[in-house]
Amino acid sequence: MITFENVGMRYGMGAEVLRDVSFSLDRGSFHFLVGPSGAGKTTLLKLLYLAHRPSRGLINFFGRDLMTMEREALPRMRRRIGVVFQDFRLFEHMSAFENVALPLRIQGAKKAQVADHVEELLCWVGLEDRMHARPATLSGGEKQRVAIARAIINKPDLLVADEPTGNVDPEMSRRLMHLFVALNKEGTTTVVATHDEGLVQSIGAPILKLSKGDLEHVPGGTPIDPGA
Repeated sequence: MITFENVGMRYGMGAEVLRDVSFSLDRGSFHFLVGPSGAGKTTLLKLLYLAHRPSRGLINFFGRDLMTMEREALPRMRRRIGVVFQDFRLFEHMSAFENVALPLRIQGAKKAQVADHVEELLCWVGLEDRMHARPATLSGGEKQRVAIARAIINKPDLLVADEPTGNVDPEMSRRLMHLFVALNKEGTTTVVATHDEGLVQSIGAPILKLSKGDLEHVPGGTPIDPGA
């Protein structure tokens, strides 16, 4: 479980970007994070993937207090989190295959296991012909799919995705969301930030709605037919 209690966040001496944010993410839960530009979504995501510590309040990750966690423990904790960045953050000197394989190699997976898992996942996201291409030669949509594959290849405990379908067509968007849902059903806690109202309706998951740094909890609705 991940819990935020009265979390506030400010940068330097500026006004608080987040104010008294409280919520819980149960293991295996799925939430959307929504809100207009400037609402604080990016800051909340950074707290979720441990890029920052809050200015005040309490954050508990998998039974550990983030505020008192030793700096040396953070890299190990981050390995339990998969992140899909809006700007991809792929390693330019690595191929699509090598980018996706990196989390498994860091974990010490065997070479044959890495090859099987990476090839299967890249085929699933439609990149079977682009496995050995470097990011500079990939389109925005292809880079997005590589970034998603890298984030989920090791089945993280927490998946944080920032606009994961913003650079793909509707059909690929549906396929990627089915992949997220399948991973979630296996126990991965999932938070997806998006402006796509149709995407939110298609899943019907609970919503964390930010507005000017304040958080509102919205229960999930009834999912629509994905094929509609």
